[in-house]
Amino acid sequence: MNLPADLLYTKDHEWLRVEGDTATVGITKYAAEALGDVVYVDLPEAGSAVTAGESCGEIESTKSVSDLYAPTDGEVLETNDAVVQNPSLVNSDPFGTGWLLRLRVTSTDELLDVDEYAELVEQG
Repeated sequence: MNLPADLLYTKDHEWLRVEGDTATVGITKYAAEALGDVVYVDLPEAGSAVTAGESCGEIESTKSVSDLYAPTDGEVLETNDAVVQNPSLVNSDPFGTGWLLRLRVTSTDELLDVDEYAELVEQG
């Protein structure tokens, strides 16, 4: 599995690129492949507060509807309008143009590094 080493990950298959107190958030390639073709994305509004582990949006695919869970406590700074307009970006470029939102984060204590996440995925 080819995972970017500069990211942090969650047990819910989300990734975070942390820069200072800001994190760009998306779902991993593993999650995108498990979902199938993504056809709809519902993201929280900028300015809204999110709580780690709680639902903050939805991702709908041809197979199912899944909740998007907040990876950390924080405030939504921005959402990716390109993904809302073209949800297939989540499948075609999950670690790049398929990012979902940017958060102001207060803590990244519960997140996994690339090795921990790879082990989680391998265990199934």
